[in-house]
Amino acid sequence: MPDAMPFSLVVPAREHLASYAAALATGWSPNTLRDVSGEQLAAIRADADAFLASLVPRPGDTITIEGRVFERLPGCVRWMWDGEFAGSINFRHVPGTEALPGHVRGHIGYAVVPWKRRRGYAGLALTMMLAVARAAGMARVEVCCDSANTISRRVIERSGGELIRRTPDAARQGRTALVFRLLCPAAPM
Repeated sequence: MPDAMPFSLVVPAREHLASYAAALATGWSPNTLRDVSGEQLAAIRADADAFLASLVPRPGDTITIEGRVFERLPGCVRWMWDGEFAGSINFRHVPGTEALPGHVRGHIGYAVVPWKRRRGYAGLALTMMLAVARAAGMARVEVCCDSANTISRRVIERSGGELIRRTPDAARQGRTALVFRLLCPAAPM
């Protein structure tokens, strides 16, 4: 049996799109707050290149959250890859500050497909994304998870996350969100 391909974060591209679409077709969603699998599959089928371009925030882009329109923050999306699609992770920020607008849950969000869980991919991806955040000028970031999501909480804590607050989760009424602070390591000399 050949060795498994090493884990990496890849820029979403045509060469990875079929594997990503296959994950969406199972009902998996990169958005942990709202199932976007169907709408993303439709967008890929309608115009794959436009879908890939939509993953890169451009000045003036907006997003709609619960009927309210907000300016989309700069950042990036990366796909977890081990020879096939394994999950998605994104980074967003307001240049020049570590503060986030109230509608943004954290600087980094991630989701691993169910059949690739328990392999350490979320922790690897989070650590790799901290380097991306550092390159964007961030010394620290905030990452949020649902208080009931003990697996994500462990991933964040093992990556150096320090719980800084509990807050009512506006996206999941009646639930509590945990907000962690993680330091972005300086690049090695």
